[in-house]
Amino acid sequence: MTAALETVDLGRRYMINWGLRNCTLRVPEGSITGLVGPNGAGKSTLLRLAAGVSRPSAGSVSVFGEKADQNSASFLARVSYLDQDRPLYKQFRVEEMLKFGQKLNASWDQESATQWLVDLEIPLDWKVSLLSTGQQAQVALAVCMGKRPDLMLLDEPMASLDPLARRGVTQMLLDSVATRGTTVLLSSQIVSELEPICDHLIILSKSQVQVSASIGSLLANHHVLVGPEGSMAFNSVNVISSKVAGRQATLLVEGDPGTLGSDWQVLSPDLEEIVLAYLAKPTARQAATSEVPIETIDRDLS
Repeated sequence: MTAALETVDLGRRYMINWGLRNCTLRVPEGSITGLVGPNGAGKSTLLRLAAGVSRPSAGSVSVFGEKADQNSASFLARVSYLDQDRPLYKQFRVEEMLKFGQKLNASWDQESATQWLVDLEIPLDWKVSLLSTGQQAQVALAVCMGKRPDLMLLDEPMASLDPLARRGVTQMLLDSVATRGTTVLLSSQIVSELEPICDHLIILSKSQVQVSASIGSLLANHHVLVGPEGSMAFNSVNVISSKVAGRQATLLVEGDPGTLGSDWQVLSPDLEEIVLAYLAKPTARQAATSEVPIETIDRDLS
C-alpha cells in the first residue's frame, strides 16, 4: 500500500534531549491512523515534523514521496495541520478566519467549512477571542477541513470537545476518508475514541516508536495467557508483559503460543490492554541501562 507519510530514522533534538529518536514508520494512504503515547512521548514532535513546521535533527520525513517542507507550494497544498494550541487570529471574526483560509488555499471549500460551524451554532460574526475553548477548536478544525487536504495532521483534535462534538468530528473524518480518500493522522490520549475509527495505530513511548501496525493485526497477533506460574516456557512468542498473582501467571504475548496444556487459558485482549502493555514495557535503551537485575526484568517485563 502506498505511504502518505513515511519517516526513516527520524529524530528531533532539543538541546541535549531528544523529542523524537530513530523513528521509522509508514502511514498508509487513505487510512485513519491513531497516534498514542504518554505526555512527552514525542507525538506533537512527530506531527510538527510531518507538517514541516520543525526541521529534523536526524533522518528524513516525506509526504506522498515529497520532502516535508513549509517552503514548498505543492507540499503545503496537500497538507493541513492542527496544532494542539489551536493557533487562530483571536481578533478576527469567525467569518474572517474562513475568508483568510479561502484566500490562502486554491482548493478551499467555503460551503463545507461554513456549514460545519453553522450546524454547531457557532456565531460567524463573533470574534474568535469571545468563543469558548471548545468552539475555538471547532473553528480550527473547520479551517483544516476547508482546505480539502490529502493529509490531515491533527494534534489532540478532540481534547476540548464535548461528547456530542466528538461524535461529529469522528463522522466528519470518516466521511472525508470515504468521499475524498483523505489520509488522517491524529493523536489522542484516549484509546477508546481511536479504536472505532482507526485502521492503523502508532504507539510512541520515551521518544521512540514501540509499535506501528494495523489495528486488525495487533488484535489478531496478541493473546492473553493465564495459567500456573512457572509451568511452561514460551519460546515461540514475544512476551510483552507478565504479572503473577499468587500461583497464577497472566501474560500478554505477541505471536502464536501454539497448543497449551489444559491448565492454560488463551484470551483475546482489547486494544487498550495492548497499548498499556507496550507503554509500560521499557525501550531497549532503558533495559540496557537499567540497574534492575536481569533476572527481574526477564520475569516481570520480558
